[in-house]
Amino acid sequence: MEAPHNSPAAEAAAGTASVSLTLAVESPEQMQALGRRIAAVLRPGDLVMLTGELGAGKTTLTRGLGEGLGVRGAVTSPTFVIARVHPPLGAGPALVHVDAYRLGGGLDEMEDLDLDVSLPESVVVVEWGDGKVEELSDDRLQVLIDRAVGDTDDERRTVTLVGVGARWAGLRTESWIPWAVAGA
Repeated sequence: MEAPHNSPAAEAAAGTASVSLTLAVESPEQMQALGRRIAAVLRPGDLVMLTGELGAGKTTLTRGLGEGLGVRGAVTSPTFVIARVHPPLGAGPALVHVDAYRLGGGLDEMEDLDLDVSLPESVVVVEWGDGKVEELSDDRLQVLIDRAVGDTDDERRTVTLVGVGARWAGLRTESWIPWAVAGA
């Protein structure tokens, strides 16, 4: 499978990245499984930024993150409440799930959410966070989800993981089989 052209966000993010890799996801179930796999490498203090069109699978991926982290409560889109905190069921970190779609400003507008206070002991996942939350951490995992646009029921997605900063320098393609896209 040939890797499709990266989105503008992927190209911009790659300029500051420690590492970038492209994965193929064929179904919502695989997207959720990818979220569980990503959760296995997350730790308190991690910032994960999700970028993709409406319906790309950002919340589905986050649902998998929640399963993998073992948090309480159903992970659903926080579009209208802006943020939800899912406490851990065990000893792991809480999941703070933010949807910044309706927020127009940068980090100043998001200060009321106290993400900087939550970040050290939680995993913070921000949908639509480009240009809004990068200042929270020098290290972050950017997840860029590309899908076919228009009138289509194609469930295939191309997911680009962009590790920014020293925290993500060890991200390697072979760790993500079976999703890795050959030649990407």
